[in-house]
Amino acid sequence: MTEVDVLVIGAGVTGLSAAAQLAASGRSVCVLERRPSAGMETSTHNSGVVHAGLYYPPGTLKAQMCVEGSARLYSFCAKHRVPHQRCGKLVVATNEDEVPLIEALAKRGTENGAEGLEIVGPQFIRAREPHVSACAALWSPGTGRVEPEGLVKALLREAEANDAVFLRGTALVGSDWSNGSFVVKTEHEAIAPRAVVNAAGLYADAVSAMLGGESFTIYPCRGEYAELRKSKTYMLNGLVYPLPLASGHGLGVHLTKTTGGSVLLGPTAIFQDDKDDYESNRLAIEEFLEPARLMMPDLTLDDLTYGGTGIRPKLHPPSEHFADFMVRPDANNPALVHAAGIDSPGLTSCLSIGARVSALVNEVL
Repeated sequence: MTEVDVLVIGAGVTGLSAAAQLAASGRSVCVLERRPSAGMETSTHNSGVVHAGLYYPPGTLKAQMCVEGSARLYSFCAKHRVPHQRCGKLVVATNEDEVPLIEALAKRGTENGAEGLEIVGPQFIRAREPHVSACAALWSPGTGRVEPEGLVKALLREAEANDAVFLRGTALVGSDWSNGSFVVKTEHEAIAPRAVVNAAGLYADAVSAMLGGESFTIYPCRGEYAELRKSKTYMLNGLVYPLPLASGHGLGVHLTKTTGGSVLLGPTAIFQDDKDDYESNRLAIEEFLEPARLMMPDLTLDDLTYGGTGIRPKLHPPSEHFADFMVRPDANNPALVHAAGIDSPGLTSCLSIGARVSALVNEVL
């Protein structure tokens, strides 16, 4: 049996961030990942946007972790040479009726601590995005983009540099809890950690159950993307968003130029039962055209091609609009710390969530 201070379950950006910070504090750390490599699920199936903190109710963990995490992430990426740019973002009003809504979004973002927010007019918009049509926009200079794959690799390097052990292709199969001690079982071995971090993403609810933790449900919500053909990527320079969906299930089909120069349209937001189904019943490419043309009217169907998909691990069902991150000790077992329901802005927030998890685990130990 292997003894370790902390076992982290899940090697997405949340788990890797927690592992790296715990290992740097001198704890012995082991990371379990059921996939062949780190970050193969939600961490790399997203828009790669570094959010500024516009959208989340003031006082929530999402608001706090996003604003704090954005600053941490820019610093980390610069230090570790992860491709990124603080390119700014336009949230556009496509008609006059939407102007009060972007003004309200600016007020919320300012309350959350997002800096430099400004309502701008058509001249400013055209100067930055000549192919975008809008009567006004909220300009967020602190929003940016990052290469998710590069971030995953840098976090893994940082964890392993501090002697964290990464067990890839290793799934949790069960556990025992007795006399105040965990024994966690994989297909190959038994591990005796003093504390466990549940950063299992889409499977955080199943992992909690296998560890004897409290009951909660992760609701998978798939997001699909279209892309602009390479010959058309010149039509976008940065990040252009519509107002968030009234349903609360996403930020709408937005336009994102990635660090690699691709232009993404999406994601959509569709709840489903299967946590591993990225491809069945894909939306028709036509579904992306009209939402995108509200912002970029010169687009045609021939300009679009299919993009990738991702699945968000949400803590609320389709009938509800918002659930905060779950970053806290388990209600039944204080040696189990959850980092669950990490949907957007999870990529932005990963370093601040990792710091919070590290502090909670160090309290246990």
